[in-house]
Parts: sequence; C-alpha cells; structure tokens
Amino acid sequence: MTAYVFPGQGAQFPGMAKDLYESSEKAKQLLETANDILGFRITDIMFGGTPEELKETKVTQPAIFLHSVVLAKISDSFKPDMVAGHSLGEFSALVASGVLSFEDGLKLVSQRAMAMQRACEINPSTMAAILGLEDKVVEDLCTSIDEVVVAANYNCPGQLVISGSHKGIESACEKAKEAGARRALPLPVGGAFHSPLMDPAKAELEQAIDTTNFNEGICPIYQNVTAQASTDIELIKENLKLQLTAPVKWTQSVQAMVADGATHFVESGPGKVLQGLVKKIHREAEVQSI
Repeated sequence: MTAYVFPGQGAQFPGMAKDLYESSEKAKQLLETANDILGFRITDIMFGGTPEELKETKVTQPAIFLHSVVLAKISDSFKPDMVAGHSLGEFSALVASGVLSFEDGLKLVSQRAMAMQRACEINPSTMAAILGLEDKVVEDLCTSIDEVVVAANYNCPGQLVISGSHKGIESACEKAKEAGARRALPLPVGGAFHSPLMDPAKAELEQAIDTTNFNEGICPIYQNVTAQASTDIELIKENLKLQLTAPVKWTQSVQAMVADGATHFVESGPGKVLQGLVKKIHREAEVQSI
C-alpha cells in the first residue's frame, strides 16, 4: 500500500515550484489562481525571493502548501491508499485527497498563517529540537519546568521538538544536555507552535474551519492529533481545530500507517525531510519523492 506524505514549515527554498510553473500548464493555472486568492504574487517570492522573504509566516505556509498540492495535482501516478501531513502538511494532504477544494485549502492555510503570526506577537516564544533522548525523558523534563514548555513534534525516535516560552525553552535545553542529549538546538521559528501559547490563533482558525466546506475524501487521512486514520468529516474538522495547540504525533502516525499496511511512502512537496524521518521510524519502508 502507498502512503503519500506532505511536509510542513521549514521545507521552503528559493526557486521552489518554478520548474512546475514552467513545465506544466495545469501547475501554472493553479499557481496563478493562488496569486489571485492571496491578493499578492506569492509566485514572485517563491521563484525569486530571498530565504529571508520566504521565511515570513504569511509566505512560508502558503508556499509549501502550494508546492506540495500542485505536485500531487499534476502527477498522473497520484493514487494514495492513505495520506498524512506534518503540521501545515495536513492541509496539503486534505486538499490532495479531496476533502478540501484547492481554493478553500489555500484560504484556510493563509488564515492559519496570519493567526499564528498574531499569536506569536501576543506571546513571544520559540521551539527547540532535542536529539538523542527517549520521548519520556523529554516529556518529564518539560513538566519539571515552571514555565510553558511542552513536547510539540514527535518527529522520529530520538528526535523530539519542544515548544514554549523563551525562558522555558532555555531551561529545557540546559536540562536536556545535563540528561545526556546529543544536541539541544533552538530553532529559527517565530513562536511556540503546537503549544498552549497558540490559543489565540486556535479561536480564529476554529471559526474559519466551521465556515469551510469539507467533502468525503478518496482515502483515510492519518491526523497529527490522534495518529489514527480518519474518514469521518466531523472528526477530521475537530482534529484540525485541535492541531495548533496539540503535539504533532508524526512517529505514531507513520507507525499506524505501517501497521495498516503501508510499505511505500511518497513525499509530495519541497525537500526530502519526511522521507528521512519515515526511514528512521521504519527502516524497511520504501521512500521516494513525486
């Protein structure tokens, strides 16, 4: 069985999707539609912008979403038995599998990016990657700190990203090194994604999700919040609302897909980050890009 997986923030690069725009009429149409919906020419920044310009949240999230979804839409071989996306990638997966229309998916991603940006301004905060410790050790370490610090991304065994206040993350990194972490690395992000500090954004996104049309998809989606297969529209919406403040259970999602028969993982989007993570979670998996 084949699982298609869609990357999250951090996979962007200057020149992204330019080859698709130039070689496929369908890709060009979709990207021009996106420019109209967003009200600015995001393609100009994707194709010719600096890494700094691409890092702006209002650009990054739609740009990765567009690259990922356009790849799936123009691929003749796109026939998933199941899909999953890492954080932002969950929206790409929902569009690719037909639960959301391209237009509605892009609008939601744009609203999500803006809401997260505002939440970051309300609560200055950050994230860090902890490498080389058991998940349980990192979880216990987070609860021992008298600040907001939580496990945010279960990326693969031995790689857990934490999220919280600047002071909390600083303390957690020190404690992680004392506990024997191979690395405790602050990440260049604008805020504490997948933590309670995203609460202001959650309320905004809930409203947007409630007014968006969801359809039955062509296959199950393994969602970040539960790491379980979902096909029920109401459940998908509820899990999507929880996603901003809940951890991304990526390790658990890949394990669940493997348990349900996935042997082949295809990454649709910029970069190869998820292929690397899938291999670390399940060595026998076959991985490739579209």
